Amino acid sequence: MNKAEKVYELLKIDYPDAKCGLNYETPFQLLISTMLSAQTTDKSVNNVTEELYKEYPDLESFLTLSQEEIEEKIKKIGIYKNKAKNIYNTLRELKERFKGEVPRTMEELMSLPGVGRKTASVVLVEAFNIPAFPVDTHIFRVTRRIGIAKGSTADKVSDEMMKKLPKYKWHLMHHLLITHGRSICTAKSPKCEKCSLITLCNYGKKMVRNI
Repeated sequence: MNKAEKVYELLKIDYPDAKCGLNYETPFQLLISTMLSAQTTDKSVNNVTEELYKEYPDLESFLTLSQEEIEEKIKKIGIYKNKAKNIYNTLRELKERFKGEVPRTMEELMSLPGVGRKTASVVLVEAFNIPAFPVDTHIFRVTRRIGIAKGSTADKVSDEMMKKLPKYKWHLMHHLLITHGRSICTAKSPKCEKCSLITLCNYGKKMVRNI
């Protein structure tokens, strides 16, 4: 069992209910929510989409909105103008190129405006149960602190983690690391003294020694 797998087993005990924090009912809604989630919290996204999806639950209803109307409806979320532009253009791409369906390949998803590898990976694994390893800021920070990844970019960390874990562990490990990053291994003032990974983590050992 390598270090990444040991981390997986320990975190699985700590967070038995770890799961996606975004609320959605369809692959389309998940795509929109994930696009909205960049540089903001899942809670902020859910607060906006709760009412948004009641009125505009699918592609056809979203297509009735202008870019400015989308801006108005998501303005409580960070960088909303850029997100509104990408969503507006993605809606049309879905209609014209994909017959109104959310594509099921990494390449096709990443061809959509504003959809990068992380967003595409989230859609693949959450909506379609297709193996992928999305890396957000929490996972990037936690894996590098522990020492189970060294990549200088999210994509490199994703590649490393997929090599170190069997495919069937990717999905849950993604959620375990995010949950750990939010609750214990925070960006500022991490709670290393409360961390179950302390014996595996060089960063944590140093931090606890300095307390």
